[in-house]
Amino acid sequence: MAPSGVMLLLLLLPVAAAGVTPGSCSGCGPLSLPMLAGLMAADAVVSLLIIAVVFVCACPRHRPTLEDDKVYINMPGRG
Repeated sequence: MAPSGVMLLLLLLPVAAAGVTPGSCSGCGPLSLPMLAGLMAADAVVSLLIIAVVFVCACPRHRPTLEDDKVYINMPGRG
């Protein structure tokens, strides 16, 4: 369950957003095409890095099991 402070923040967020007048942003015009392309490329690189890290961490590593040379009665595939 979320702490009460977080819930209060989530409840007050729409109130704060309603208090902002539209068009009050100064100097935030449309993005230029090179800037937009750069942001998209950076996002793609970061996404690929995250995917690579998750893949490397989740990939099972082949480790030799201990006592792999023993043959037991209830293991018909060995020996």
